[in-house]
Amino acid sequence: MPHPDTNTAPDTVLNPHYSGVDATARPWPEAVGLLTEAELYWLSTVRPDGRPHVTPLIGVWSDGALHFCTGPSERKARNLAANPEVVLTTGANTLNEGFDVVVEGRAVRVTDEERLIALAETWEAKYGGDWHFGVTDGMFSNGAGGRAEVHRVAPRTAFGFAKGDPYGQTRWRFV
Repeated sequence: MPHPDTNTAPDTVLNPHYSGVDATARPWPEAVGLLTEAELYWLSTVRPDGRPHVTPLIGVWSDGALHFCTGPSERKARNLAANPEVVLTTGANTLNEGFDVVVEGRAVRVTDEERLIALAETWEAKYGGDWHFGVTDGMFSNGAGGRAEVHRVAPRTAFGFAKGDPYGQTRWRFV
């Protein structure tokens, strides 16, 4: 299944049931800004037995998608092998101010060496030298022998939650 084109304007709708009278739908570029600048994301996957699994992680927004990495034997990697459908969230841990974004999509392994090298450079530019990766056999690698799969999640549907005055819920759907 081809991934949605997140470089074109998505179908944008304000949900009036969860929005203040003065609220307006937030533009997709505002959500992309938050996704780009966020330091931490929460990844939700599904265990093979159907139970949910949620974990915080770092990641980067690049080429119209969120990217994250995980060791091949970690719980999230094992979950993704059975079911690649995920939800990633980020935002502010506050009630009356800020903007939260939820991205729903399918995690797809990135194995192309050129793409992985570019992503490793993006990771280091965002998080600093402690997050320097090489690329070996279609995975990130570090000097200590650690390896990590890299996954790409292009939004299929995303939600933005404006908090404060006015509250608002925007849905972006990529077709």
